[in-house]
Amino acid sequence: MRIDKLLWCLRYYKTRSIATEAVKKGHITVNGQVAKASREVFPTDKITLRKDQINYKLTILDMPQNRLGAKLVDMYRKDETPKEAFEHLELLKLSKEHYRANGTGRPTKKDRREIDDYLWESDETEDINKIE
Repeated sequence: MRIDKLLWCLRYYKTRSIATEAVKKGHITVNGQVAKASREVFPTDKITLRKDQINYKLTILDMPQNRLGAKLVDMYRKDETPKEAFEHLELLKLSKEHYRANGTGRPTKKDRREIDDYLWESDETEDINKIE
């Protein structure tokens, strides 16, 4: 089975064309070699897949015929990804939250409307005071 089709069947990519694109970018290696989309994969092959800043390490146990349900994926592959990779991803998410808190920075559309309403109200009270 082709590597792009296998990754699509095992639900690592939503569409086969996205899987093909990832293979072309060099994010997938089979047995330590950078793979092309048409590369045939067999049981016992070891695949390394870089996705979302995590290097997934897989061993193929069997070849699926079609795209699988999420519960059946474990019958066809063995995931050997270290737990540290997922912990590292969580740390990256936490560090990104540090830079900008919610509600800071550029105002949202709702915030801008509230600011405009406030400014218009203050302008109207100044105009009334000038008339009196």
